[in-house]
Amino acid sequence: MGLWSFVKGAGKKVFGGDDDAEVSGAALQDELKDLGLDAEGLEITVEGDQVKVSGKAVSQEMKEKVILAVGNVEGVASVADEITGGEGEPTFHTVAKGDTLWAVATKALGNGARYTEIFEANKPMLSDPDKIYPGQVLRIPPK
Repeated sequence: MGLWSFVKGAGKKVFGGDDDAEVSGAALQDELKDLGLDAEGLEITVEGDQVKVSGKAVSQEMKEKVILAVGNVEGVASVADEITGGEGEPTFHTVAKGDTLWAVATKALGNGARYTEIFEANKPMLSDPDKIYPGQVLRIPPK
């Protein structure tokens, strides 16, 4: 459990093109469904630019993917993780300008050739290993 920071101005647009569009829990639940993530048993509430996710996750992997899916949405600055289920704290990496999955894998896993593990760990949020952007937060699989 913790508070995870995201770049509010970066991320997927799920609330339309209106700059004043409010982030809503229902829209985030729809986003999770569209991604095919199992959010059963989880409640999502929004206060300003902070999202709170609570309930019981089906697995540690799903807990981490839900946090990333709702956090990597434009307009979300932080995610309060109050999810039970799973074990341990997630390991995340915020993409910097110039980062590649190879560079992230080298830094986080000690071997750039393991970039495919990071790509797989972030599906379905990532559709292509070459399509990452500064400010995006990625899930790092256990070493």
